[in-house]
Amino acid sequence: MPVNVKIPTQLRAATDGEAVAVVDGTTVAEVLDALYERFGDLKARIADDDGLRRFVNVYVGGEDIRFLDGLATAVADGAEVTILPAVAGGQ
Repeated sequence: MPVNVKIPTQLRAATDGEAVAVVDGTTVAEVLDALYERFGDLKARIADDDGLRRFVNVYVGGEDIRFLDGLATAVADGAEVTILPAVAGGQ
């Protein structure tokens, strides 16, 4: 089941410049695994041994997966998944 994954600008170097990737998966974990298989460098940028790095937010249909079922969150056919690393800076 195809899912549209929006890739933010700061991660596009790891996705060959792609802003949207279409992959298959029924859960967030499956979607991310499909992305990692397609873009090997992406995993090192957003994941660690425990799953996602704590500064990486993932949304399904605009809902933060941390308030849903985490990586087990179901993803419907044609859903939009957004990966959004936190940005810090300023004074």
